[in-house]
Amino acid sequence: MSSMAESKVTGIIKSLNMLEDDLDSLNGKVSDMKKQLSIKAQSEIDILLEKIREMATKEAEAIINTSKEKATTESAKIIQEGETQLSELQSKIDANFDEAVSHVVSTVLKA
Repeated sequence: MSSMAESKVTGIIKSLNMLEDDLDSLNGKVSDMKKQLSIKAQSEIDILLEKIREMATKEAEAIINTSKEKATTESAKIIQEGETQLSELQSKIDANFDEAVSHVVSTVLKA
């Protein structure tokens, strides 16, 4: 019976050794999977970061273009108002030019 008990103990030890080897193998596979997941996650992060940069750049360009269009419109409006005021001023000068010349001449002649 002793040899039968020994053989059962040996069988159990072998089974435990096999289980331990299987656990080590599984631990190795889990470790590899963690590395692969980490690499995949970093790759996805890089891809998403690039997409976000592209989106931000496009949004910034749209904002800049809108601001530029508004500034161009405003500057055209200011130029138009300036030209209108200049034209009015020129008209007033032209309308009163003869009178101003007469006033200057009479002032110079009186002196």
